[in-house]
Amino acid sequence: QVQVVESGGGLVQPGGSLRLSCAASGSIFSAYTMAWYRQAPGKQRELVASITSGRSTNYADSVKGRFTISRDKVKNTVYLQMNSLKPEDTAVYYCYVRFTSRDYWGQGTQVTVSS
Repeated sequence: QVQVVESGGGLVQPGGSLRLSCAASGSIFSAYTMAWYRQAPGKQRELVASITSGRSTNYADSVKGRFTISRDKVKNTVYLQMNSLKPEDTAVYYCYVRFTSRDYWGQGTQVTVSS
């Protein structure tokens, strides 16, 4: 019933910025937790940032000070503003949405940071 759709990925130069968006549609309930994960080739999927229904946030040490997660509770949409991007940020970024009884993953959006 719930569909998670991501957008905003692409190719940027080092030092550039991107804003990712993820909308969880098809639910009348508000998500408890929304988060962004990423997975680089040959690596495990890792948590980048998360935000709760109480707007508590946490970030991976590697992105602190550069990335900002935010959400629209009414639209069940989560955003990830990524600034000062580095080549090591290159990965497929996945949206995670947690409801009361089930969780969902987005399809992933590619972020490539390269000259």
